[in-house]
Amino acid sequence: MDPLSRLMALRDRPTRRIVGLLSGTSADGIDAALVEIAGGGAGTGLTATVHRFRTYAYPDALRARLLAGPGSAAEVAELDVLVGDAFADAALALLDGQADRADLLASHGQTIAHLPRSAGGAGATLQIGEPAILAERVGLPVVSDFRARDVAAGGEGAPLVPLADFLLFGRAGRVRALQNIGGIANVTIVAARLEELLAFDTGPGNMPLDDATRIATGGAEAYDRGGARAARGTIDRPLVAQLLAHPFFALPPPRSTGREAFGHDFVAPLAARFAGRPDDLLATLTRFVAESIHASYDAHVSPRFSPDEVVVSGGGVHNATLMTHLAELFAPLPVVTTAGDGVDPDAKEAVAFAVLGNETLFGRPGNVPSATGARGPRVLGKLTLA
Repeated sequence: MDPLSRLMALRDRPTRRIVGLLSGTSADGIDAALVEIAGGGAGTGLTATVHRFRTYAYPDALRARLLAGPGSAAEVAELDVLVGDAFADAALALLDGQADRADLLASHGQTIAHLPRSAGGAGATLQIGEPAILAERVGLPVVSDFRARDVAAGGEGAPLVPLADFLLFGRAGRVRALQNIGGIANVTIVAARLEELLAFDTGPGNMPLDDATRIATGGAEAYDRGGARAARGTIDRPLVAQLLAHPFFALPPPRSTGREAFGHDFVAPLAARFAGRPDDLLATLTRFVAESIHASYDAHVSPRFSPDEVVVSGGGVHNATLMTHLAELFAPLPVVTTAGDGVDPDAKEAVAFAVLGNETLFGRPGNVPSATGARGPRVLGKLTLA
C-alpha cells in the first residue's frame, strides 16, 4: 500500500495513536504526548486517552540560540533543521524507538516569529522544526505548520487550542474558563455550543518571568522555581498599573501576542531599573501577569459569560505565587487545574495538537473563527508522508 493510502486507512480504525509535539514561546523544552483518539469533530463524542507524556529539554546551545532569535535567513534555515532533529529525538524517545507504537505525528514546531494583524503586524507567523526530518527519522506521516492556514484566511493563527478545549473539557450545563499559562497566556471560554466559544490571548504568561530570572542569575536559572523569588520580593504596585497600560491590553478579541511584545526587549529595561533588587522585579512581574489575566476577563469575558470555574494548565500551574495571586483575584470563583479532568496540566497543549492532527486527518476544520478572526473554518496543517 502506498503512503497516502496507508494514511487514509487510519480513518477506518476505531482509534488512532497520535503523538502531539509542541515547544512553547519560552523554548523551555519539547512537550511530547502519545494520545489515543476515538471520534473527532464537534458532536462526534471524541475521547482522548494519554498513554505517555514527557518534556525533553533542548540542548543548552540550541535553546540559547532560539531565545536570542535568528539574525539571518541562513540561521533560520539552520535552526529549522536543528529543531527538526530535536523534535525527532523527542518523538523517538517517547516511543522508545518503536515507531509502530504510533500512527501519526502532529507537530506544532517552535515559534520564532508571530506578527499578528491585530498588533499592526504583517499577518505572519513562523514555526520551525522541519517536518521532513521527522518523517524521515521517525518513519511516520507528519501534520505540521498548523497556524499558517488560519493566518492566510485573515486570522491571528492563535489561539488554536479552543477546538480541543471544547471537545475535551466541555461539560453539560457548565461554563468553564480554560486558562493556559505558557510563555504567553490564553483563555478559552467553553459553553454549551461551539458557536458560543470565546478565546483569545490574555497577554504574557511565563515569558517575562523566565527572562527576568535568567537576567538575575546570569543564566544559571531558567525560571523562578515555584515562584520562590517572587514570594520573597516586594510588589511595585504603581509599576503594575503602568505595565497594564501596554497597548496590547486595549485590543479587543480576536487578539494574539508573542515574544515581540513581552520578551527580552520588554524585560531588559525593567531589569536595569530594578538592578540589585531582582526579587522585587519578579514579584512585580508575577503580579502583573495575574492582574493582566484577571483584567482580560473583566473586559472581555464578563460581558458575555459567568464562568463556573477557572481551569489552569501550562507551566504557570507550578508557580505557587502566581497561582495564589489568581486565587485571590478570582475569588470566590474556584481556580483549579486540568488535573481534575484527568489531563496533566503540562501535557494539555501537546494533547490539543494531537487532537488537531486527528481533525486534519479527517479533513475537518481545526480553527474556531470566533477565536482567531479567520474568515471561516479551515482545515489546518501541512502533510508530510512517510
